[in-house]
Amino acid sequence: MSIRPSEQGSLTTPASPSTKAAPAQPTNPHNTTAHGTTAHGTTAHSTTAHSTNAHAPHGGGGASILHQPKAVWAVAFASVIAFMGIGLVDPILPAIAESLKATPTQTSLLFTSYLVVTGLAMLITSFISSRIGAKKTLLIGLALIVVFAALAGASGSVEAVIGFRGGWGLGNALFISTALATIVGAASGGASSAIVLYEAALGLGIAIGPLLGGLLGSISWRGPFFGTAVLMAIGFVAIAVLLKKDNKADRSPTRLSAPIRALGVPSIRLLAFTALFYNMGFFTLLAYTPFPLGLSAIGLGLVFFGWGLGVAITSVFVAPILTRRMKRTTALTGALVLLALDLIAGGVLIASTTGLIVTIVVGGLLLGVVNTVLTESVMMASDLPRTVASSAYSSVRFLGGAIAPPAAAALAVAVSPGFPMYAAAGSVVIAALFVVFGRKTLARVDNGGEESEIVEAEALSVGEE
Repeated sequence: MSIRPSEQGSLTTPASPSTKAAPAQPTNPHNTTAHGTTAHGTTAHSTTAHSTNAHAPHGGGGASILHQPKAVWAVAFASVIAFMGIGLVDPILPAIAESLKATPTQTSLLFTSYLVVTGLAMLITSFISSRIGAKKTLLIGLALIVVFAALAGASGSVEAVIGFRGGWGLGNALFISTALATIVGAASGGASSAIVLYEAALGLGIAIGPLLGGLLGSISWRGPFFGTAVLMAIGFVAIAVLLKKDNKADRSPTRLSAPIRALGVPSIRLLAFTALFYNMGFFTLLAYTPFPLGLSAIGLGLVFFGWGLGVAITSVFVAPILTRRMKRTTALTGALVLLALDLIAGGVLIASTTGLIVTIVVGGLLLGVVNTVLTESVMMASDLPRTVASSAYSSVRFLGGAIAPPAAAALAVAVSPGFPMYAAAGSVVIAALFVVFGRKTLARVDNGGEESEIVEAEALSVGEE
């Protein structure tokens, strides 16, 4: 594995166009590059790994994860709020449908518009952040979330809420694609500690989002939207005051076409389509199950708080243990198969409130493993600059999540209430088959990111000017 000098100490910029992959150094097993990732496709590179185990996702950090500069905590806080947006509307979907006289299919489009715009915007975020800098990108993203969350809360029709959720997705794409790189650049204790901190923020956001949505949604369906706008405004002020402006000299502009060209790399393309089919299962579980559960906003908030807590625990603690003990493709395949079985159980138990709740929480535990291992694999699959690989992968991945909610609602009406869960299970099985039959293409992932210098150079050229 090689270390690109231009990535050492960089906040958000990819490798310089003139940078070539340095020769691997087999005589020193500790002098390797560890790639840390998160469930949402944002990534960072640690320049030192403190383990000879090729499957370890994180190196050890020297300082406590809690001893961080104020700027890191400001970005981490805003990250929690940003990721709350994923599950925030879950508990209020039935309330929105009732208040705005909308069908389940229409309300499920709240996820679709958000995820379509997020996915497409991912294709341009590295282009933007590499030119205007991390701080400006973060602030623009937060400002957009504040504006569109408030507009969604003030809307009088489901169509308006759907549209404003799309604007929210644009802001979210700009923010989440930049936040981890910013934390890594400012954190103490090394990149691995920063990654764990970011993953913790991610998990908290996913868990707290449905709970806050349930609590505020019990007052009014508009409450979660206005609550998010207020919290994001606080995050905007914190970042504006505490985060220093990054050095313009450290930026290496990324080509607008780089993420599209990155999909030409076989390993990135294979993992992107794996994630597309996996996300269909993910968002069927998240966006469809609130309707057959038939619970109040607070009840749904508590159920999906348990779901999000499961995602957080396994993504931060369980996934690293698995990848230290087995190949990443093995861990990924196993988790996908178990998730498919869980979704089948959800279809069987669709009429049982208790059974469906258990299915949702167990699904959260499995989703946390898949998210972390899958996005780790993306960053080890090639030597592309991290922002380019992340943008390419995430753009395809989020489109899978955009398709699932309205498709699930339509299938429930056309076939049966349990059929969307069976369809989701089939989609996850397809994702697992991509990994099984693509093991040769993903050999670099199982080797801890090591590959020949020739292949590394070919991959790196995709992201060059």
